[in-house]
Amino acid sequence: MLSLLASHAAPSQVQTPMLAVFLPAGTNGAPLSCPAALAPLDAALHGALARTLARRDFRGGRDETFVLTGADDGAQRVVLVGLGKAPGTRAQWRRAGAVAARVAAKLGCGGMAAWAQDAEPAQIEGLVAGLSLGAWTYPDLRTPAPATERREPVTSATVLLADRDDARAAFAFGDALAAGYAIARRLGMMPGNVCTPETFVETAQGLAERHGLGVTVLGRAEMAAEGMGSFLCVAQGTPEEPRLVAVEYRGGAADAPPIVLVGKGLCFDTGGISIKPAPDMEWMKFDMSGAGGVMGAMETIARLKWPVNVVGIVGATTNMPSGTAVKPGDVVRASNGKTIEIINTDAEGRLVLADLLVFAKRYQPAVVLDAATLTGAIVFALGHNAVGLFGPDAALVEEVRIAGEQSGEPGWPLPVWDEYREQIKSDVADLRNTGGRPAGSITAALFLQEFVDGYPWVHLDVAGTAYSQSDLGWVPKGPTGTPVGTFVEFVRGRVR
Repeated sequence: MLSLLASHAAPSQVQTPMLAVFLPAGTNGAPLSCPAALAPLDAALHGALARTLARRDFRGGRDETFVLTGADDGAQRVVLVGLGKAPGTRAQWRRAGAVAARVAAKLGCGGMAAWAQDAEPAQIEGLVAGLSLGAWTYPDLRTPAPATERREPVTSATVLLADRDDARAAFAFGDALAAGYAIARRLGMMPGNVCTPETFVETAQGLAERHGLGVTVLGRAEMAAEGMGSFLCVAQGTPEEPRLVAVEYRGGAADAPPIVLVGKGLCFDTGGISIKPAPDMEWMKFDMSGAGGVMGAMETIARLKWPVNVVGIVGATTNMPSGTAVKPGDVVRASNGKTIEIINTDAEGRLVLADLLVFAKRYQPAVVLDAATLTGAIVFALGHNAVGLFGPDAALVEEVRIAGEQSGEPGWPLPVWDEYREQIKSDVADLRNTGGRPAGSITAALFLQEFVDGYPWVHLDVAGTAYSQSDLGWVPKGPTGTPVGTFVEFVRGRVR
């Protein structure tokens, strides 16, 4: 994980292999001007910074970069990074920070600094998290390149801050958020034979050791005793022990109802008997991204020591075809007593979440948010740009939407009208686990709602946003860290 440091040093005085400077796009085609605070740095560069801006070689566009070579002393390289057009939100600075860190990685700098002494607190939060997102790698399973071809990974980043309490607090928040994102992305990037249900137990135990959190773990026998036939039917086809893991952070009053975060943890999803097509099936290692987001959010919240109670619940297993696997047409009983006709074994995430949502009730929650890479249909509805939001309480859905927007993980609400419920009616059971292709994300959310009892609830479908199959520029292909930011921002909103 990237080591993040804060400093009040002037940009002309910092010793660093690379200094990133963030500038917004100009207006009306006018060239950018060199900020006054950078005049001593520009002097050390013999005016190269001011000339670059005056000639419009750099215009501040989103993701735009320009590298200036410095002297052996001070900043050895100065990289200009475009923020794009105003207003300069936290999400813009997060993206720009990630771009800067990726440039440092390509140059093999090893370390870098980032100038943020004119930035607002929200911008600092985004920048710090972005630096970590851009520097993050998963080298665990690769043979190192020969020393002559190797480039130094970015292992440290120093953020140059104004000497103000709000700037320091913003740095601390961004640092904690970066740690949460790192956990979620690492879990996501692990192959299915490395990230197993037991990995979530180990991750929870690590949280407990670092932060003194409570951990509850249920295996197959314990879940059977709870009547979790919906969850367990997904695990029928695998010899691996399924795991329900609950992590408790108790920072609020003992009697204060907790916020409960629930995540789908399908460590690999073949589709089961309703097997998926072979092309691109390897991406189904990311079907645990909701659970990874819960673990990452719990890390951030525990680091920040907020005065609130939060419980994270994940259900982890693999969905495999075998002689013991659940079959289309089978009927199973969930822990709230409802029976489910299995129409498609590839609609398995909702079967896991069903029992998790029933389990969540024992905590008498103030609110429950669940996140899952639940449906391909959400990608058709919203593409890869927005999280699908579902819930019967419009005000609560809007609260989640605002949290996502502020965190740089935008979402959009879809209807959960009763008319759609007709699609999940069964001839032989209380309901069926899929309503077919039309409105597939909506009927999946309505299925989940059948297991929500007596508490406010919102479902986040992150199938289009939790990972990317192409390089996005600011992050490479692979895990994005969504929904860590939304979870954390929602909890912060409840703390304020």
